[in-house]
Amino acid sequence: MITAGATHVGVATDHVIESFRNNLWPGYKTGAGIDPELLAQFPLLEEALSALGITVWPMVEFEADDALAAAAEIASRDAQVDRVFICTPDKDLAQCVRGTRVIQMDRRTRTVRDEAGVMAKFGVPPASIPDYLALVGDAADGYPGLPGWGAKSTAAVLSKFGHLESIPEDWQTWSVNASSPARLAKTLATERERAFLFRTLATLRTDIPLFDSIESLRWQGPTPAFAPLAARLEPARP
Repeated sequence: MITAGATHVGVATDHVIESFRNNLWPGYKTGAGIDPELLAQFPLLEEALSALGITVWPMVEFEADDALAAAAEIASRDAQVDRVFICTPDKDLAQCVRGTRVIQMDRRTRTVRDEAGVMAKFGVPPASIPDYLALVGDAADGYPGLPGWGAKSTAAVLSKFGHLESIPEDWQTWSVNASSPARLAKTLATERERAFLFRTLATLRTDIPLFDSIESLRWQGPTPAFAPLAARLEPARP
């Protein structure tokens, strides 16, 4: 990222896998099942990034995705910032995209997604992504969505109504190209509270005070701790 021209960089980590969301939904993702060898690398990652001079946000109460959302929000308000890149393919971060100023980037595929790109992929604008995930679910995070609400039907309904509370109970007024609208409306009516809970799970927190000035993210090179750490990690030579 730095070689490609990034001047201000921050990295968020799930220092603790569990977050406040686990208190809201018992099925939410936990650290169970993570390879212990992989889990043991998390502290080393944070140590290496800090030694490299990169700002690190180790999340405990919140998740790394919340930190990315909050950082993007803070940075986007600074007139000095040309563009904010949120570097992750996670679909929940699509809610943070703003026009062409705050964009999402998958560094593995080099795919860049602005607001038009979010619309093209999900069929809904960034502001509706939490509602979208509430209805279709997110298996990676451990909540199932509502029965019968697939990606196409959800996009069709939300592209017209925007948010859960705006969807009329009378499906005959929908006038959308969704399969079995009567069944969808019935499911939403009976599981409305669960839908709102899932939306809460899907909504990223942007009110975390990660930093006051964008200059705190400016990369100024490795710290003195980096060379000893690199030497310690150097594989033994035969």
